[in-house]
Amino acid sequence: MSSPPSYMTREDLSAFLLRPVTARPSIAVIDVRDDDHVGGHIYSSTHVPSSTLDHKISELVRTLSGKDIVIFHCALSQQRGPTAARRYARERTRLLSSTTHVDSVAALGMKDMVSERIGLDPEVEGAEQKIYVLDGGFVKWQEK
Repeated sequence: MSSPPSYMTREDLSAFLLRPVTARPSIAVIDVRDDDHVGGHIYSSTHVPSSTLDHKISELVRTLSGKDIVIFHCALSQQRGPTAARRYARERTRLLSSTTHVDSVAALGMKDMVSERIGLDPEVEGAEQKIYVLDGGFVKWQEK
């Protein structure tokens, strides 16, 4: 069973987003609301409906591999947001363990070929990435 996700408050997220880009960590906000996405969103967030997550999770891990912080949210962040964060963390771990194979074939001169197949940048793949769920979700975010 997975460990529970860490939570980020709306105040902390807001503080990150209000900093100049050069003075903040690289952040991705992932909105996993489905039809309830209508009615607004957090500035610069990426909409990945939870109903499509199974098909997009590997691509999402690859796309966000260079981010320092990834924050998931849904309407209330009680079900879809935390589930998406756990699935993302598991898939990231799975893909990163696949890149261990990249190092083992490096001596054979095939590292670039295997890295390309996996889709993770070998220079970034091992970087620590913090994964959060937005406490209270979009509903609480909007109250601010």
